[in-house]
Amino acid sequence: MFSTSADPRQVVASVTDKELQQIGEKILAGNRISYDEGVILFEKASLPFAGALANWVREQKHGHKTYFNRNFHIEPTNVCIFTCNFCSYSKLYAHREDGWELSIEQMMDIVKKYDGKPVTEVHIVGGVHPKMNLYYFVELLQKIKAHRPDLHIKGFTAVELDYMIRKAKLSIEEGMKVLHDAGLQSLPGGGAEIFHSEIRDQICPDKVDADGWLNIHRAAHNLGMHSNATMLYGHLEQYWHRVDHMERLRKLQDETGGFNTFIPLKFRNGDNDMSNIPEISVIEDMRLYAIARLYMDNFPHLKAYWPMLGRQNAQLTLSFGVNDLDGTIDDTTKIYSMAGSEEQTPALSTAQLVSLIKQAKREPVERDTLYNEIKNYADIDVTELEVNPLYN
Repeated sequence: MFSTSADPRQVVASVTDKELQQIGEKILAGNRISYDEGVILFEKASLPFAGALANWVREQKHGHKTYFNRNFHIEPTNVCIFTCNFCSYSKLYAHREDGWELSIEQMMDIVKKYDGKPVTEVHIVGGVHPKMNLYYFVELLQKIKAHRPDLHIKGFTAVELDYMIRKAKLSIEEGMKVLHDAGLQSLPGGGAEIFHSEIRDQICPDKVDADGWLNIHRAAHNLGMHSNATMLYGHLEQYWHRVDHMERLRKLQDETGGFNTFIPLKFRNGDNDMSNIPEISVIEDMRLYAIARLYMDNFPHLKAYWPMLGRQNAQLTLSFGVNDLDGTIDDTTKIYSMAGSEEQTPALSTAQLVSLIKQAKREPVERDTLYNEIKNYADIDVTELEVNPLYN
């Protein structure tokens, strides 16, 4: 057994590989590692080596604080015009009778279900439905804001945005401004998958490419909006594809500073066209998170989606660079469960999430979407939360 709380200087000094030693010393000195050094980490770094350094970087940035927010999801539809090979969620538009399509009234009913509850964010993401166009979602955004002005609206992947804006015959900048003016405040990170065309052309050839994804997030940042970024890992990609992906994100962050968090997403092989590809091990998951923390030096936060990894594995990531577990979610998020995630009914009460973080010897901190701290639960007894209906 090993501990990522081991002195990273001793870990670096004890490694026999000179390239790894030099990379470790560079990280400890607070210097950026290069693309080539990122590839070397994936090729050579052991889990104890990467983990000790990533935990040190995490604690330099955030101490033991682990963030979460109180949020809920709306999935307007799982009907989609695109056919991504890794997707277990969507139904082709031609077979939309097998899917769901929520009306604006139905989505507003979901919002109203949380009236009087101290949630801070609604997360809206789903399939690309040709009849749910830009102005359809403008109406939804306006109605949510009119009903509950304090609720932060994070919505629409770059894939959804690219389609609806092109269909409206607007430029990306124009379309993003229309949505922002209607109430959209930040973007999730979905749709990034793997940027390099060598892989992208195999797993999602018909949706927005890397440059398009990056341009949409650039436009959002230029409007003062923040966003997240994801990477789908553990399928057809090689190590250098991962580093290429992270490098493109790191460069845009250098340019705009608009990303809040990086979110690696594990490929799950349940019920999709890539079911023949075995899933990578938990050890490789942790190594990926650790190296991401070391490489993405200008991203303030590294997030693990607990529904996709499962609660215990999500706890484990907190020792490998992760400082955010997303939120209470508080719904039956079909994107996760249909993809074969560990959590088939992904919802946690605040008390459960606080307990999860405390069990990992970390400090639970509730945040808003932009990482403003709302409440620190370090000294609050979980049993007090369990009996309070506001936290369940």
